[in-house]
Amino acid sequence: MKVEQIYTGCLAHGAYYIESNGEVAIIDPLREVTPYLERAAKDGAKIRYILETHFHADFVSGHLDLARKTGATIVYGPTAVPNFDARVAADGELLPLGNVMIKVLHTPGHTMESSCFLLQDETGKEVALFSGDTLFIGDVGRPDLAQKAANMTQEQLASTLYDSLKSKIMPLSDDLTVYPGHGAGSACGKKMSKETTDTLGNQKATNYALRPDMTRDEFVQEVLSGLTPPPGYFPQNVMMNKMGYDSIDAVMERGGRALSPRAFDAAANETDALILDTRKADIFACGFVPNSINIAIDGSFAPWAGVMIPDVKQEILIVAEPGREEEVITRLARVGYDYCIGYLDGGFEAWKAAGMETDEIKQVSANDLAAMISSGHEINLLDVRKKSEYDSEHVLIAENTPLDYLNESMKVINPDKTYHVHCAAGYRSMVFVSALRARGYRNLIDVAGGMDAIKKSGRFQLSEYVCPTTLL
Repeated sequence: MKVEQIYTGCLAHGAYYIESNGEVAIIDPLREVTPYLERAAKDGAKIRYILETHFHADFVSGHLDLARKTGATIVYGPTAVPNFDARVAADGELLPLGNVMIKVLHTPGHTMESSCFLLQDETGKEVALFSGDTLFIGDVGRPDLAQKAANMTQEQLASTLYDSLKSKIMPLSDDLTVYPGHGAGSACGKKMSKETTDTLGNQKATNYALRPDMTRDEFVQEVLSGLTPPPGYFPQNVMMNKMGYDSIDAVMERGGRALSPRAFDAAANETDALILDTRKADIFACGFVPNSINIAIDGSFAPWAGVMIPDVKQEILIVAEPGREEEVITRLARVGYDYCIGYLDGGFEAWKAAGMETDEIKQVSANDLAAMISSGHEINLLDVRKKSEYDSEHVLIAENTPLDYLNESMKVINPDKTYHVHCAAGYRSMVFVSALRARGYRNLIDVAGGMDAIKKSGRFQLSEYVCPTTLL
């Protein structure tokens, strides 16, 4: 028997490969399925099951493409109603896989169809729990995402999750290995550890949500505290996972059109396509195609694309480092953005060489900004980090305008005033500044290096540090 975690840092997502005697189960696969096909081929094994812990909100699963390419059975837990052929398993049902068994545990609360998969080895011993978004390392799944679908309040869902944990998870053996659906950085929970596996016994001892003496009311209050509104693309991803979507092959073909600078410019003018530049922030600042939005591929690219682009059906034109275009299209498709319509052949350098119009964003160092403040300049400083980060520690003169809620943050910005903008290290501030520049705000200056550089300079008055109570 083999168990492998396939972890994708950009989404803080764990998919799983289980093989026994030539048969494979894949749990919660990502959109691109080739890695799973290649892994099974390496073992000379056949993929028998695609196990879905629930209808995911933060990414589009690869279950449909993987089933089409392998003939494997898609399996959900009880109450799931997918719009395609799938096996809706009963609570406690055993799924044979080679010489092992996988037991379905219905654990509603995060969503009502949420289920875990309990692996039993060749001797029948329970050895691993694939907990999806029911149980994370250090946290549990947030119970506010499925309110509309379940026709329940977040308090009712939290109470349901309490019952699932008490009746299905807590009685299991302490020596089980817990394999969660996500780790730190995911918006599906608020206190997740950077560790991506643990023993259930250690989680019982350390996870705030698994305290044995916790009452239902205490659980509901604690699990709901610190939550912020989920990203807007979440419901759209749920519908794609439930109702179906285009094949990843069609998505890659549609987006993989190489456009000359002139053709790229024509496409931008003839459509409502968004120009997405995925180069590093400091490189982007020095020159870019006018009206581009910068979301760098080297970072939490897919989640921020999901936050910044309201409609997954938005047409997108890509500017990327040459050779990385396919990666960009793939990572957008992971969160449901299937309508890339081409990329700038040769990247921004080809655009410049063709004599096309360019734009740039002014940057300032932390030390130069501190010198301006010391010399009496009136500075309007915007901190675009999450509210939890700002509350933990911030520059005293800074106003919190989180990137997560850009439209709300814009309401405090006067287009006629000059603002300096920072985040933690420079990634999010460039997203913020570029998005507003594309909307006509011309007086925003990026603080290079963000809060990291500000603290390193030692020249700013900061609030007293407070340990954050939530990571959302």
